Amino acid sequence: MSKETERKGWMGLLARAPAEDLHRLWSETGLTPDHAYLRAPEVGGVMVRGRAGATGTAFNLGEMTVTRCALQLGDGRVGHGYVQGRDKRHATEAALIDALMHGAEAAMIRAHILDPLAEAETTRRQTRAAHAAATKVDFFTLVRGED
Repeated sequence: MSKETERKGWMGLLARAPAEDLHRLWSETGLTPDHAYLRAPEVGGVMVRGRAGATGTAFNLGEMTVTRCALQLGDGRVGHGYVQGRDKRHATEAALIDALMHGAEAAMIRAHILDPLAEAETTRRQTRAAHAAATKVDFFTLVRGED
């Protein structure tokens, strides 16, 4: 897996993670890296696009609120965080984790933050799928035979 693909994976995971879970796991690491903001956490909007039938013509679905943050650690590593909603702490913690994933702390960050978040996400998806499967209704049609 390329570094770019790997980074997309952890950036997406951090963006989808519940803010409370990320904050709890980040706090448990005890890390307080020295950093300066390149772009302080700021709230804005983005246009969300969709496709008819998932493959058809693209159209503007609507706007979504996002918060972004860019920062630089004391040693020069840069991290970015983009999250849905208005949670500036969530965006900052995501940016810090992104920056730390580019150094020696990567294995510890993966074990203490990314892996637990991925497991929780998998559990949420399985629970949602099981709930949906429990409400599934199978329809069938009886065809009368010709006598």
